[in-house]
Amino acid sequence: MTQTDTVLIVGAGPTGLTTACTLLQHGVEARVIDRRNGPASEPKALILWSGALEVLRRIDVADSLEKRSLPLSGASYWSGGRRTGGVRFGALADTAFPRPLCVPQSVTEGVLYDRLLKLGGNVEWNTELAAARVTGSTASNVSVTLTVPGTGSPAPFSPRWLIGADGTHSTVRAAAGIAFEGSTYARDFLLGDGVFTGGLPEDEAQYHLTPEGVLVVVPLPGGGHRVFFDRDATGEVRPLSDEELQELLTARGPKGWKLESTWWRSTFRVHTKVAAKFREGSVLLAGDAAHCHSPAGGQGLNTGVQDGFNLGWKLAAVINGADPALLDSYEAERRPAALRALRNSDRQTRLWMLRQGPKRVLRDTLLKVATATGALDRRIVPELAQLDPGLESSPAVPGELPKPAARTGRGGRGAGLLNPGVRLPDTPRQPLHGTDAASLHEFLAAGRHTLLVLQGAGGPGTPGGPDAGGLDAGDADAGERAAAEAAELVARSTVGSRTDVLLLTDHRPRGGSDPSAPYARAVDIGRKLTELAGAGPLVVYVRPDGAVGAWSSHRDLGRLAAGVSVLGAAVESVA
Repeated sequence: MTQTDTVLIVGAGPTGLTTACTLLQHGVEARVIDRRNGPASEPKALILWSGALEVLRRIDVADSLEKRSLPLSGASYWSGGRRTGGVRFGALADTAFPRPLCVPQSVTEGVLYDRLLKLGGNVEWNTELAAARVTGSTASNVSVTLTVPGTGSPAPFSPRWLIGADGTHSTVRAAAGIAFEGSTYARDFLLGDGVFTGGLPEDEAQYHLTPEGVLVVVPLPGGGHRVFFDRDATGEVRPLSDEELQELLTARGPKGWKLESTWWRSTFRVHTKVAAKFREGSVLLAGDAAHCHSPAGGQGLNTGVQDGFNLGWKLAAVINGADPALLDSYEAERRPAALRALRNSDRQTRLWMLRQGPKRVLRDTLLKVATATGALDRRIVPELAQLDPGLESSPAVPGELPKPAARTGRGGRGAGLLNPGVRLPDTPRQPLHGTDAASLHEFLAAGRHTLLVLQGAGGPGTPGGPDAGGLDAGDADAGERAAAEAAELVARSTVGSRTDVLLLTDHRPRGGSDPSAPYARAVDIGRKLTELAGAGPLVVYVRPDGAVGAWSSHRDLGRLAAGVSVLGAAVESVA
């Protein structure tokens, strides 16, 4: 482990905790501070989408969150008391999380905090970043002053890396001189969590779009609902009373809905802003410090969690000896993702705010048509789920590596599956050695670097090939040699102790599995990937986030390592 003085994380919300857990899993300790006295008790954000859940699975908290969640079946839109449209959840392919989960933010923070403690980390509560100074032409020198409870004077501190996960009013962002660009809606947003009667939805979110404003209703795990309204900005910040919430519910909701009691109420303004930079030298921003959104679509927390994981594994790799240029890809990958999420939430918010006239009629008509044709499901759900990383142009995806001849399987299937920057598709597997994972994504859920060796048995009609029925046929010697070479390369890399090697074949080896082999082995039952290998093995570097980093034939293994910064210490070919 590196010393905690190396990294200071300001903010122990979901983003800061995800970053700290990811660093620890990759062998790097961090000092985490927060001015609060403990994890959040307020529920705040509710929805966890597929992309964030896959990240949370990689730090081993998704199972705990699923047990305390309510899966949502869909969302519906209502206008004039009639249902005008809706989307169904659960149809997303290639993910263990095909539908979003309703989980209060307080639960998410608590589960992440418990995970941090189990990993050996900690949070210094009641500790505030009183001041920060960033100097140098590339902001390479950082000095901070902390207000620590029980001490008579502020504590100076000089971390090598300073991570701002400290919210929309980020002290870290201000100290680095990074602009926060965007606007604020001229609306107040009002919400209440509580007990309601009258037949509110049990497993779907509802959006009631009225001329007076929107009513959003979301069922909560364990019972109860959240109601959410907008109104003209008044400048008041007090939460509405139960009586005032009931008045809005009566005016905008179906007849008979009644508020019995609430346990949390809030009034707030919504900003739509993004930081001009996510990195200034040694200072990096994540979560609400880097972007803030309308609550529409539940994008903010989800985007922040993915920020934290992306930053965590890259920073750990650099601290452990990888090329520092790897960190340049953090902003290049996460700022566009934040802008996409911001546009999605802003589009939905503006949809809510259409009040009268032809635009309202047009909106309702378009919702009906898009629902009837399935266009709403096909477009909206994948956007909100944030599964597609869109990393093809990232500087962390080496464009100059050798590209083997196109291998797309029979009939052209598989084209694009191994494009660098693309999220690797899932495939069912039969584990043979070194792992019990029954699918590729289950294997990758450990959140580690992976060298995936793909070994097909040739084309149609060859022994063990796609037409041979193949699970018990074929010669895996070439794949076994390639996997052994990959394991040797990994052992000499900067991330050797945090990298897995998996040989994925389309047949069982005739000689059985070698229990001493330094790599895992499994049969690709679905053959989604091994058909791409043809007669010769391919080696694919898979990033901790499940995206393809680079690939090559096994003969170009040395060049593959030289082109992937986290494998940069192993630059000599072992082929």
